[in-house]
Amino acid sequence: MSDTERCCHCGRKKVRDEKEKRDLMNRLKRIEGQIRGLQRMLDEDAYCPDILTQASAANSALNSFCRTLLASHLRTCVSEDIREGREDTVDELMNTLEKLMK
Repeated sequence: MSDTERCCHCGRKKVRDEKEKRDLMNRLKRIEGQIRGLQRMLDEDAYCPDILTQASAANSALNSFCRTLLASHLRTCVSEDIREGREDTVDELMNTLEKLMK
């Protein structure tokens, strides 16, 4: 994997195939729609439990997006880095997981 294909917080990038990118973008667009729905519900003075239910659905959708992206990261970036002997990738992964589990 070349430096432009690597992914992490330190300036590396990940080149994704079109299907993966399209699927991730579609998920984000659906989540964005759910957030806009929450804004409308609030503007329209919707009942609190109804807003909370919708917020929970949006949260679940975002968590699903993160799980999908994490699985891809593990299968590609992390596994390739480990095969190349980059042990620091495990520390990076642990830091990422700590942030996800807050």
